[in-house]
Amino acid sequence: MAKDYYKILGVDKTATKEEIKKAYKNLAKKHHPDLNKEEGSTEKFKEISEAAAVLADDEKRTKYDQFGTTADKFGQGFQGFDFSDFMSDAGGFGFDFDSIFESFFGGGFHGRRRGPRRGNDLRYDLEITLEEAATGVTKHITVPRMEQCGKCHGTGAESDKDVISCPDCNGTGIQRRTQRTPFGMLATTTTCRKCQGQGKYIKKECADCNGNGIVRKTRKIEIEIPTGAEQGTNLRVAGEGEAGEKGAETGDLYVVIYVKEHDVFERQGDDIYVKVPVSFAVAALGGEIEVPTLSGKAKLKIPSGTQNNTVFRMKGKGIPYLHGYGTGNENVEVVVEVPKKLSKKQKELLKEFAKEGKKKGFLEKILE
Repeated sequence: MAKDYYKILGVDKTATKEEIKKAYKNLAKKHHPDLNKEEGSTEKFKEISEAAAVLADDEKRTKYDQFGTTADKFGQGFQGFDFSDFMSDAGGFGFDFDSIFESFFGGGFHGRRRGPRRGNDLRYDLEITLEEAATGVTKHITVPRMEQCGKCHGTGAESDKDVISCPDCNGTGIQRRTQRTPFGMLATTTTCRKCQGQGKYIKKECADCNGNGIVRKTRKIEIEIPTGAEQGTNLRVAGEGEAGEKGAETGDLYVVIYVKEHDVFERQGDDIYVKVPVSFAVAALGGEIEVPTLSGKAKLKIPSGTQNNTVFRMKGKGIPYLHGYGTGNENVEVVVEVPKKLSKKQKELLKEFAKEGKKKGFLEKILE
């Protein structure tokens, strides 16, 4: 079952990073095993740390909000991230929870230099018709997104000379400090605040992007909808998400397909269903009728004595299979129409028909 990270931290879905940080600090101090000896405190601490690690990271939080992805689905999200580090040497009231939280933003806790973040993935909901799902279609969509700044090419600097080694961390991207606690000396490693763990510092920012390296633009993107697409089909368009920080990898675009309800047909899997009216005479005597299909009109033979709500299958007139070869069927349900008004002659003929039916039924009973 998916975890509700917002509920775990007790914050709203619109919570800022500062609010998440504050909530994490309060809960971490309450449940840290070195401070809380109650049973289950260790697992509770890991749970709130996991929630903070997702919600404090823009990329992970975006995926979580859009796709409901939890920590165990993030791939690299927690591989190699050992929460037991938080419960090692120190603890106590001198424990630096700020350092722990900062480590969520790029691994500074383990002394690793944080590189520019990959761009965010985007989601676009696209509605198509049943006919378009059956044949496949090319769509052009307009997507607002953050793109690499054309002036500085993503560096965020006014010129190449304005990018220098960070003076605060000497280009390492990390800062180390030692503090005395009631339990001894505690050494912590945090991400450099000046360069945000990148090891580089910009003296003069690009005027177009204010040093961010990315700007908001609207892009027209061509999307190929495959034949047989169905409700909820998810198309991944690599590299069409948002630009990453300082030239980092671009995110992906996920297009989720919604098939518009049809006025005539009902889709069930790769089969389609349609109801077609048939006159009483054709149902009784048999004949040929014209029925709608996704590709136009088609002829359907109706055998004599066809009953109301009989379903005929038209093979291969449905939706092509999305994965594999073949096509679904069209199922035609005939609805026998009883005339509301009859002429004098029609009434006489039906009365004669009814008499014949009664006679036949009487004779059949005698012969039984």
